[in-house]
Amino acid sequence: MSKEALHEYVKNSTGNEKNICQICVFKDGQEVYSDCWHGFVPEDAMHVASVTKGVMSLLAGIAIDKGYIRGVDQKVMDFFPDYTPKRGEKTINSVTIRHLLTMTAPYKYRSEPWTKVCTSEDWTVAALDLLGGRAGITGEFKYATLGIQILTGIIENATGNKCIDFANKNLFSPLGIPNVAMHGDSSKEDQFDYLMNKEPRKHEWYSDPQEAVTAGWGLCLSAQDMARIGKMVLRGGEFEGHRVVSSEYIRDMTAPHLQLGERFGNMQYGYLWYRPYKDRDVSASIGDGGNVIYVDREKKISVGVNGTFKPMIFDRVEFIEKKVLTELGL
Repeated sequence: MSKEALHEYVKNSTGNEKNICQICVFKDGQEVYSDCWHGFVPEDAMHVASVTKGVMSLLAGIAIDKGYIRGVDQKVMDFFPDYTPKRGEKTINSVTIRHLLTMTAPYKYRSEPWTKVCTSEDWTVAALDLLGGRAGITGEFKYATLGIQILTGIIENATGNKCIDFANKNLFSPLGIPNVAMHGDSSKEDQFDYLMNKEPRKHEWYSDPQEAVTAGWGLCLSAQDMARIGKMVLRGGEFEGHRVVSSEYIRDMTAPHLQLGERFGNMQYGYLWYRPYKDRDVSASIGDGGNVIYVDREKKISVGVNGTFKPMIFDRVEFIEKKVLTELGL
């Protein structure tokens, strides 16, 4: 399949690939493929959903590298001295950054209370109100998009900077990614439009009324931006000869800390990054709608794929390997 045929395959897809907006592939550090659909151009961005979590993990690593955070085992409550836990809540004092990054932090709910958090005046405080519980820390994997919001507060309180400014200076700018602007609205109607809108977006990041960016979703990137992030991860935290994140953190971030179940494709989990295979050195930051940063260290390939909201897409890694890379001869 030629590049033209691959374009037609996505264009004419009636299945999981029909929502794809952009694909970008780097091989040995060089861009070897880039294409767009649905009226997008390479400079456009799209909401990449939970790929935002993978970016937040990198920002936590940078904050650790710079000494703002002592390490992943530092207690969450160290960063919120003015926060008063709910009466009788003790577990919260034992929760660490590692628990947040591995999704093993405990929360006091059965299903995530989206309305309660996303209509509050401070989403970080609202997330802290959910942290802990009588069961204590069990080590059980509990996927929590709302809970990751606490990472934004940690980074802001540790560094003294807004998380978006810290990201632009220390991650996006060094990778040649355009500065990301704050979206600046948090109404219910706007949140729905932000998630569902299929038009090309600017480089922006959703935020709460305190101008704290959403940590579990809300970042808009192009596929090239995503492939650049993948290229940096592939090279152990370096990009174009400059150190962005320490190799130690990248290695720890992409190490298999947990084995996930069938719901998550029996993949392994690092620090908000997945490992799709036990026997291959492949890492991925995966979001709803099939948004993904894909990194294959053995083949020295990084791929970015973004797309509009489409639920229940779980095979984008397979699509990358069996369609994109295979048909491009990579």
